[in-house]
Amino acid sequence: MRRIPLFPLPLVLYPGAVQPLHIFEPRYRRMVARCIEYDRQFGLVFHDPDLIGPFLSEPGRVGCVAEIETMQLLDDGRSLILTRGRDRFSIHDGVESDVPYYEGLVGPYHDVAVDADALRRRREKSLALFHRVLRSLPQPPDPFPEFDPAEEVAFRLASTIDTMPSWHQEILELRDERERLNRVDRIFRVALESAE
Repeated sequence: MRRIPLFPLPLVLYPGAVQPLHIFEPRYRRMVARCIEYDRQFGLVFHDPDLIGPFLSEPGRVGCVAEIETMQLLDDGRSLILTRGRDRFSIHDGVESDVPYYEGLVGPYHDVAVDADALRRRREKSLALFHRVLRSLPQPPDPFPEFDPAEEVAFRLASTIDTMPSWHQEILELRDERERLNRVDRIFRVALESAE
């Protein structure tokens, strides 16, 4: 269990993904300053106030630790930061404190254990489907992005899909990579059918 600042935003950060952020609200300027001073990390939690209402740090919410890799401080106090997703977490409790930003007690959020060889073969199937989608594009990328099937690929594949953040949050919360790949493959198959 650890205590970290929480930054609710209407977007989803995946482990390994890069996310640029524009920090302008005074409370989040303070949060970023605190992060730079300590471990450069905060918890990014998907939250759309127009759909959900106020952020309440509800127990069970799943987010991703964001680590600040670079920071550009602007003249007026705003900043541009580049973050990278680290581990997923679930909120155990909100923290009442004198800081103006949210804080929470969070714990790790791990996948279920599965057979490594079977999972590698499953990843290879999704990667083959992804390459078929890329080849069907009017201007395929050259070279194709490289993925190692010995490592988690579902989040990387999901990050290439431009769809509603709520779908990405569902992917983030799944604890079985095989199911994440199933969801991603459905989107890729629809893309292939549209291209044919």
